[in-house]
Amino acid sequence: MAEPISSFRLLGNSGWNAAAFLIGVGLNLLILPFVVLRLGAASFGVAALVTACLAPALTFSNSLALSTARELALRLAPEARDDARRFFAMALLLAVGIGGLIMMILCFGGPPLARLAFNLSGKAADDLGLAFGFGAGGWLCQCIAAVFLALFTARQDYPRIASISIISAIIATASMVVLIPRWPQASTYLGCQALGFATSLLAVFAVSRRVIGGWLARPAFHQGPLGDLVNFGVWQMAAQGGGLIAGQADRYLLGALLQPQFVGFYTIAQRLEEAMYIGILKVGEILFPFFSALQGESSDRKADLLFRSSWVLNVLAASALGALVPVAGPLLHLWTGAEVAVEAQRVLVVLSIAGMLGCSANVFAFYLLANGRSRSNALISFVTAVFTLGTSAVALPYFGWQAAGWSACIGMTAQIVTTIILLRQSFCLAGMWSRVAHFVLLPLGTGIVTALVLRHFTQEGLFDQAPHWWYVGGLYCLAAGIIFVVVVTISRVGPHGAACWRDLRVIASRLLFVKAA
Repeated sequence: MAEPISSFRLLGNSGWNAAAFLIGVGLNLLILPFVVLRLGAASFGVAALVTACLAPALTFSNSLALSTARELALRLAPEARDDARRFFAMALLLAVGIGGLIMMILCFGGPPLARLAFNLSGKAADDLGLAFGFGAGGWLCQCIAAVFLALFTARQDYPRIASISIISAIIATASMVVLIPRWPQASTYLGCQALGFATSLLAVFAVSRRVIGGWLARPAFHQGPLGDLVNFGVWQMAAQGGGLIAGQADRYLLGALLQPQFVGFYTIAQRLEEAMYIGILKVGEILFPFFSALQGESSDRKADLLFRSSWVLNVLAASALGALVPVAGPLLHLWTGAEVAVEAQRVLVVLSIAGMLGCSANVFAFYLLANGRSRSNALISFVTAVFTLGTSAVALPYFGWQAAGWSACIGMTAQIVTTIILLRQSFCLAGMWSRVAHFVLLPLGTGIVTALVLRHFTQEGLFDQAPHWWYVGGLYCLAAGIIFVVVVTISRVGPHGAACWRDLRVIASRLLFVKAA
């Protein structure tokens, strides 16, 4: 009965993660047209550039959160509580000490650097001080909260994590509705986001004290835990840094070469693609502590779970992201207006394809992290960043901002190749390449081709008149359904088709059981 219970728990955790993400991203997407209308494309572009400048700090906070969660997941037994408290105390000291130093650097060094790098002047430049102050303060709250959240991540307590995330999203969105009309500036937008992060910190502190207060500790220095956190975290920081460069390269270059409004157009298209991509990432995020708990399993067993999990998430990615391709123009038109739709729809199509390619490595990244192989993740991110940045540097000066996104496709293709090579070194299995082709490449390739075919047919006069929400929503659902059916049908062919169909039936039965309950 171990496997059904584990699968039920995994599905439940994925459901909580997905629910929290859907509410958070739903509020974010709903409020974005209001923000763009009130701020204007230029001010929204400035806010996007400030966010991009703050992004390097995430390499520290994300790495600290992952390394802390991994170490705490290995120390859940009551007799290991004292050891776990030492790790928590050290992680909290790092978050407060180094995080505070990073915040000061961002507050004082960010504005002059942004003015120089992005040629900002006038009202946009005058608002940079407040914008960086709010943004850096919000990041510090997020960094400290991540250490407390690691306690719940290690226990796979995703209902509480989801509740805290939802509260934070509601507070941030409500504050935008109230404050942005009164002070329509980039700093107001970033200040509202910071308010949401501060709420998250207060909420997780209160919940952790009430539920697992015995596992908390004051910030303190412990040499042993510091070494373990650093050994895992340094390579993870390198991986996060490579991912940062890959994700922000186009935004940095657009800010340096063009006016802020083009950064705004790119950010709007990227926000839609990121919403779907991160949602899929959140569904699979629960595999990190799950794989961490499988250290004693055989290599064959871990490989089997790894590839089957990858197929499930790749089918989800192909359906959810692929369905954006045929409705890109009408969706942007309805969401933010005709001007944005004309400028950004091709970028959204390219970014959606890049997102599908990027999803191929998510499950493998969680597996490598769970096994302490952060160096491999760093290598994957480094290769991805080099190809992404190199393509952006060549394409954007010659082809303009419409070339943004193609670098992401090239980078994600390089990521797939690098990941497959590392996997081949991790498992000595018969039929390794057939598994990679069936569980990874087949669903993504089928999804991309099907999505492009659907876009070709929907471009032929379906949207001659102004689109409506119900029509675009229905077409998106129809496209997602068609892609899903095509991918699943083709996946049933071949030596691993029976395993794919069996896993799909198990997931369906679990979801139906949850609904009935």
